[in-house]
Amino acid sequence: MNDQKPSSAKPGDQPDELARRYAEALERLSAGSSRAWQGWLERQARGDFFTLPDPAVAAKALTSLGQQFLLQPQRALEVQQQLWQGYATLWQNTTQRLFGEAPSPAPEPAPRDRRFKGKGWEENLFFDMLRQAYQLTAEQWLKGVHEVTEDLDHDERVKVEFYARQLMDALAPSNFATTNPEVIEATVRTGGANLLQGMVNLMEDLARGEGLLRIKQSDSAGLELGKNIAVTPGKVIYQNELMQLIQYAPATETVDRRPLLIVPPWINKFYILDLTPQRSFIRWAVEQGMTVFVIAWVNPDERYAEVAFDDYLTRGTLKAMDVVAEVTGEETLNTIGYCIGGTLLASTLAHQAARGDERVHSATFFTTLLDFSEVGPLEVFIDEEQIRYMEQHMEQRGYLEGTHLSNAFNLLQSADLIWGFVINNYLLGREPQAFDLLYWNSDSTRMPRRMQSFYLRNMYLENRLAEPGGISLAGEAIDLGKVRIPTFFVATEKDHIAPWQSCYRGAHLLGRRARFLLGGSGHIAGVINPAGSPKYGYRTYGHLPKDPERWLASATHHPGSWWPEWRHWIERHAGGQVPAREPGGERFPPIEEAPGSYVRVRVDDAVTPGG
Repeated sequence: MNDQKPSSAKPGDQPDELARRYAEALERLSAGSSRAWQGWLERQARGDFFTLPDPAVAAKALTSLGQQFLLQPQRALEVQQQLWQGYATLWQNTTQRLFGEAPSPAPEPAPRDRRFKGKGWEENLFFDMLRQAYQLTAEQWLKGVHEVTEDLDHDERVKVEFYARQLMDALAPSNFATTNPEVIEATVRTGGANLLQGMVNLMEDLARGEGLLRIKQSDSAGLELGKNIAVTPGKVIYQNELMQLIQYAPATETVDRRPLLIVPPWINKFYILDLTPQRSFIRWAVEQGMTVFVIAWVNPDERYAEVAFDDYLTRGTLKAMDVVAEVTGEETLNTIGYCIGGTLLASTLAHQAARGDERVHSATFFTTLLDFSEVGPLEVFIDEEQIRYMEQHMEQRGYLEGTHLSNAFNLLQSADLIWGFVINNYLLGREPQAFDLLYWNSDSTRMPRRMQSFYLRNMYLENRLAEPGGISLAGEAIDLGKVRIPTFFVATEKDHIAPWQSCYRGAHLLGRRARFLLGGSGHIAGVINPAGSPKYGYRTYGHLPKDPERWLASATHHPGSWWPEWRHWIERHAGGQVPAREPGGERFPPIEEAPGSYVRVRVDDAVTPGG
């Protein structure tokens, strides 16, 4: 979040200037309200009331929680007693501080929430007490929820605890204008202009979401694809209706003989690997002397409703490998798959193994699930009822909107990715900063109906990819155990999308022992940790015991980025050196500059398939 003052008013403005700024804000508020209302009416007219997660599931979970408290009054009473004891200690300490006395020893405070980072929460006795009271309440509430749900089955308990946490996050005093000292100070300083500008921001976000809230997380005015983000030089050398293939221009006189093909996720866009130049994995790989190709997936609309997971394999990975071979003249290549792109890559390798196709020499997997038996916090959204709910919506639209997936993912870190922006954008009336990672996070993509249903059911719900022959793709039964090429797995310690223990178990499904590395941080920051960065660190261990915790206990911690460690590994599979290759060739002349046109299609745009 930035610290700029609301644009509606500035300290020292003359009355006429203030009046003009307020009039401008009111005009924008009126226009935004009108667009939001019109969008909501259009949504109602087409019968589109879908939201993700399903509000009915949340309501059912909280109702179940209430029933558990009623059925276990003794436990509920114990929670209340512990809470009141905590309040008594807090009140005693506050009273002592009020009279200048040293407070009595208090229980260890809860970890500080970034929403309470302002000085007002510590320097003002009332707000400090309010903050501590909230954190005490949240701690005891969640402890009580955990205790009273012990007899519920696992799936129901996960939902109850998840929505109980969401409720507590929503009730934080930082989320309300009258109980947030920073908001009060801004309101006094600007004469309420911050709240007026916040209403403008809220209405504009509702208008962008056609009556549903789409919180703006990054100032897009400061970032533009091809100018200051996704700027690694390259050319689109091939395209079909499902993807564009980019080849990057060399940065060294010689390059690895074996080219590198990156298969990114299509839940979001490939340029997570090509953010600003300082944080671009693709630019770094090119500078290391690799010939890098990356798939840029199309952002599908209703015309793609019948596109299957098989199509991503045949018209995506396999076709890209065909083009890479023709362009470079090499019989083998190295590959990387990220998230669902890694799941597709592993499926492709098993498909090739079934057909005796040996062109992939090595594969690297970034935060990739192959074993979906334990998917972490995402399991709250995965069950038969909720998948049917999504399928009914996709039957009407032909796809699942990327914004719905983003909303669900944001709930997993709601304090930062939802309520932090509510405070900044709506209560303080500020614009969010221009931040490459959050810009990418907001640039979501749609998911074709047929592919999404197959993926959720066969992978998440039934975990059939982990079974030899459990699924068939493009005419071949998929058996990951037949994949016997060198592999390198990168997982991250705090990943809430692909838990590292599940990534570790997936590495055991392949037919040859993998190299496994555990980075710090989470699903994105742990991967996008540039060489030379002192942050996070990573762990390695040469053996791969079945139990991930045994591996962790034996692993060695290394400071900084894991990228050079991976480069050292991939050098052994480079196949020697050859003169640098320029993008394209006689058969595949460049079509356009990287990052291409497919990646520029946002969720509100129409899709123009390639030829």
